[in-house]
Amino acid sequence: MTEPTTSDLKRRRRQLLRKLPPLDSVLRGSLIERYKRCGNPNCKCAKGPGHGPKYYLSVSYPGRAPQMDYVPQADYARVSDLLANYTQLREILEEISEINHELLRRREPL
Repeated sequence: MTEPTTSDLKRRRRQLLRKLPPLDSVLRGSLIERYKRCGNPNCKCAKGPGHGPKYYLSVSYPGRAPQMDYVPQADYARVSDLLANYTQLREILEEISEINHELLRRREPL
């Protein structure tokens, strides 16, 4: 396989820039699915998996415990989309960075 030309790299970078999700539609974190027991010994949850699923957004920060926030069922799909956009954004930025690194290595204008 041949190495991509400089124009190929710049074309790919332009394509990637067009695929970026809107920056106001990204969210970093993970969705956690949980089932909880209510404590009533006569409830079906006492012998089953629990009430749920209940969803929580988990966001970690350096030097701190992860922050967990409840996500109402009605917001689950939107939060999932925002998280997917963040993942897509990171993947695209990584590829753009690799392209820029290669252009720099070739001493080409960025």
